[in-house]
Amino acid sequence: MVPIARHFARLAVTAFLASAALPLAAQQGAPAATGPDAAYVAARAAYNAMPNGPGTGAFPAVMTTDATLPGHVIYRPASIAAGPPLGVLVWGNGGCMADGASARLHLLEIASHGYVVIAPGAVMSGPGAPAQRAERRPDAAGQLPPVATTSADVLAGVDWALAENQRAGSALKGRIDPALVAVAGHSCGGLQALQVATDPRIKAVIVHNSGVFADGTNPIRGMTVTKDLLLKLHTPVLYVLGGPSDVAFPNGTDDFKRIAHVPAALVQLPVGHGGTFFTANGGAVAALSVDWLEWQLRADKSAARSFKGANCRLCVVPTWTIERKGID
Repeated sequence: MVPIARHFARLAVTAFLASAALPLAAQQGAPAATGPDAAYVAARAAYNAMPNGPGTGAFPAVMTTDATLPGHVIYRPASIAAGPPLGVLVWGNGGCMADGASARLHLLEIASHGYVVIAPGAVMSGPGAPAQRAERRPDAAGQLPPVATTSADVLAGVDWALAENQRAGSALKGRIDPALVAVAGHSCGGLQALQVATDPRIKAVIVHNSGVFADGTNPIRGMTVTKDLLLKLHTPVLYVLGGPSDVAFPNGTDDFKRIAHVPAALVQLPVGHGGTFFTANGGAVAALSVDWLEWQLRADKSAARSFKGANCRLCVVPTWTIERKGID
């Protein structure tokens, strides 16, 4: 059974707590007027207490680090000595923060389907995290601090993975298929994904709860993006938004309207800006992300059914919507 099909019995997707909306809004660029409230702090504490599951795929996954790639967190199948070739997904963190574990449940789920997933930063979330992250908060002038990670940090994951695939003595030597490389990111990290998507090694793109600012501004310090990025896309692209309550809704929907030269899909789940990242195994968003990657990178026809056809799986889920260009 493909991942998204497992969620058909759970049509009422659990939304990220509404109290988290203020800090998450700041990730896409809107300064928060105040710090996190008590409910948000409680939600983060609950998420930090959730164990790192192995994911639901055929290859139980682990979260780890590697001395050959300092400043990054790696998610991969626990056993990589044998099996089919692995794909690669590089990830842009929400808020462009330096917490490479901020979407750990989502990324472990993807890794369990045969991917090496790489996120910039250190482990700052989850049980026993050696470092705790500080939320991005505006200064007295209302300005958020500059981004802690850049698109170059995201792209470094591709360089590392492909080099490890060739390096003598590497556990990944000969285990990665260089044709199976994708990029994704959440919120501010979604903008990083669009920046990295121009790299010719990238074969698929997912933009979560994000989009280039529709008003032409660049409110995120340390990052400059324009709608011209969309013209440089050379692969199919999937946008996943949280509905009208998602702070990135106007930006992501505007992006989708402008894309006309590559296949594109826009999926809307009414869960707000936080998606289902705080849900066990990454929830429905992780499931549909796996299906997109399996379809685009491995030409899996079953996974394609989540997006293709008049009665595609995502077409018939109550309260969800999907728009498509160049797909059917």
